[in-house]
Amino acid sequence: MSVVSTDRSVRALLKQGIGQLRAADVPSFTLAAELLLLHVTGRDRTWLYSHPEETLAEAVAEAYFALVARRASGEPTQHLTGKQEFWGLEFEVTPEVLIPRPETEHLIEVALDRLAVREIRAGRTPRTSGEGITLIDVGSGSGCIAVTLAKELPAATIYATDVSKAALDVARRNAARHGFAERIYFLESDRFEAFRPEGGRHGGQERGTAGAPLFDLIISNPPYIGRREAELLPVEVRHEPEVALFGGDEGYEFYGLLIPEAARQLKPGGLLVLELGYHSLPAVQPLFDAGWSNVGVTKDLAGIPRVLSAERTS
Repeated sequence: MSVVSTDRSVRALLKQGIGQLRAADVPSFTLAAELLLLHVTGRDRTWLYSHPEETLAEAVAEAYFALVARRASGEPTQHLTGKQEFWGLEFEVTPEVLIPRPETEHLIEVALDRLAVREIRAGRTPRTSGEGITLIDVGSGSGCIAVTLAKELPAATIYATDVSKAALDVARRNAARHGFAERIYFLESDRFEAFRPEGGRHGGQERGTAGAPLFDLIISNPPYIGRREAELLPVEVRHEPEVALFGGDEGYEFYGLLIPEAARQLKPGGLLVLELGYHSLPAVQPLFDAGWSNVGVTKDLAGIPRVLSAERTS
């Protein structure tokens, strides 16, 4: 898409970008236009709106409208800029990983709250540093959950698994970017496959009878979209990796695999915290009828059941 105006001021370029994205029915078109212009200029939003008359180089304008055209065709803004904010931290994002979303922050909130409540119920002072806690992020993707928990629980032992080597490469870079490269053990694994007895020891941790470390917390944002819904997905979502999106034909099948395995990997009283897909609660909640206690459901800001958490009873 070429620049249709000789006016290359910040204001003019932004206005034109907004118009083109609006015409293409791009969601949050104003924000997308802003983020793309910030990306090509290397500036922040304060500069953007305090220098509306500044004229940008022709090469910058051309680069901007090239990105606008790609966004209008359906590519996610995060793939074009290569980043997304989560929990106040900036994460690298590529087409190999699921784009971190604001609703996933509820996972972090619930996990931290449940860890604290568990200690209080046992008559202990909550270990806000995470001392003595071993946790795992299953299906880590960009690593946003594992890295955030490394930040919030600086003394915890943290594992992160993903079936995708490319995703793990992104997650490792994000851990290094925020100074947690030595804190998180990243393992290529389909769920808990890497913790089978033949897998050996990981990070010097004691292993359970099934060959896995005994976890205090298992946390996951699993694939939960049904393949039957694939054609109904927004075009932006279709650019994300299928392995991170689809949990089976109906979308909730992955939970049926993950939850029994998680039960075998948790210490008694250990916590499982899962993100829920839209409409998945009726299919997932019955999986906690036996062997689990203190099952809780947390809704997101839209009132949708978003997080299911539970304690392992035995």
